[in-house]
Amino acid sequence: MLDIKLIRENPDIVRGDLIKRGEIEKLKWIDEILELDARWRDNLKRINALRKERNQLAVQIGKRKKAGEPIDDLLARSNEIVKQIEELEKEVEELRKRIDYYLWRLPNITHESVPVGKDDTENVPIRFWGKARVWEGFLESFKEGSLGKMEYEVLDWRPRLHVDMLELLKGADIERAAKVSGARFYYLMNELVILDLALLRFALDKLIEKGFVPVIPPYMVRRFVEEGVTSFGDFEDVIYKVEGEDLYLVPTAEHPLAGMHANEIIEGKDLPLLYAGVSPCFRKEAGTAGKDTKGIFRVHQFHKVEQFVYARPEESWEWHEKLIANAEEIFRELEIPYRVVNICTGDLGYVAAKKYDIEAWMAGQGKFREVVSASNCTEWQARRLNIRYRDKTHEKPKFVHTLNSTAIATSRAIVAILENFQTEEGVVKLPKALWKYTGFKEILPAHMKEKCCGE
Repeated sequence: MLDIKLIRENPDIVRGDLIKRGEIEKLKWIDEILELDARWRDNLKRINALRKERNQLAVQIGKRKKAGEPIDDLLARSNEIVKQIEELEKEVEELRKRIDYYLWRLPNITHESVPVGKDDTENVPIRFWGKARVWEGFLESFKEGSLGKMEYEVLDWRPRLHVDMLELLKGADIERAAKVSGARFYYLMNELVILDLALLRFALDKLIEKGFVPVIPPYMVRRFVEEGVTSFGDFEDVIYKVEGEDLYLVPTAEHPLAGMHANEIIEGKDLPLLYAGVSPCFRKEAGTAGKDTKGIFRVHQFHKVEQFVYARPEESWEWHEKLIANAEEIFRELEIPYRVVNICTGDLGYVAAKKYDIEAWMAGQGKFREVVSASNCTEWQARRLNIRYRDKTHEKPKFVHTLNSTAIATSRAIVAILENFQTEEGVVKLPKALWKYTGFKEILPAHMKEKCCGE
């Protein structure tokens, strides 16, 4: 949520940012907010003036009583003032509701380094890492996507799509999951269960080494938390509601971690607060009909380790860079080639002031796909959830900045591993960093093994 003072004192900054985001229809909201705010403040002044007059009348009434003088005219005026105050207070409350309606629906102010663009086609790649394995038929698109800045090995055989690898390895049963739960669900099976858990523990260990506190949060949160951390559109497109309850399944550990300190004042000496949340994530994926309908890349349920930080405003941009660096370190140790993308205004969403994505090269699909998002939400969430800090007891509290980043989303990391580390025969050679967590170094096709999870 934006600070009303920003709109009041610098409305052109907000208008300019809405134009950058392509939110042209919301420009008229700023004029409406300014008009409502002026009326709201004027009414508060009138209320204060009337209260002052009523207090003065009370003094006069007391003096007249002592002198035995009539007070009927003063009482009449005092009663009239009470009615006027009541009417003005009702109007103030209604004006506040109308102002808040707009404030709660305006997007964050973007950072100056965010590229202006209409959609994801105008996101800007800024870093590249790794040596990609590229089928000769994908070479041109790879060079375009990597801007010629990545090493690569040309393959004369085409790597299988992850959905085909799932079948070959007997790593998931999607058909039976569809019978039981519907589309975009899956039974993960055999070595891929171990791989999923290994990825979680690997990422968690990396964050613990960096001072993050491991947290398994509640998997359901109340509506005020969801309203505090995300845009209202997500209630229709993303979030599952528990019928008959004020509870919602979490689409990411970011949400319960953001709500953890709602309506609190944090001691300045305790900042930054670093949390590593481990949770399942539940998402409707409405609006994605026809996209990634096969396999486990875009699903209703998956596991994730999430980085979450409460920071001082002056330190939040440094922390944003640290969060994406942590995620990059994880993917480098997993030996997955990737690029980092600076997300443009048209693809940024309402909450973040700036966002980086890590997009892994998927050798089977022949394209880069998102596996990590890292956002600085500045004070947008903190205002909505009333999360503040102060350094001294009598100091006026200030709003913290909140930041979040994927450390690992296991389903997408598994897709990247299956597509990038397969041999022509269908054997998957696991990254060395995972060996101590899995207990095995490779996954064989089902027809080449006698049992699950062997050496």
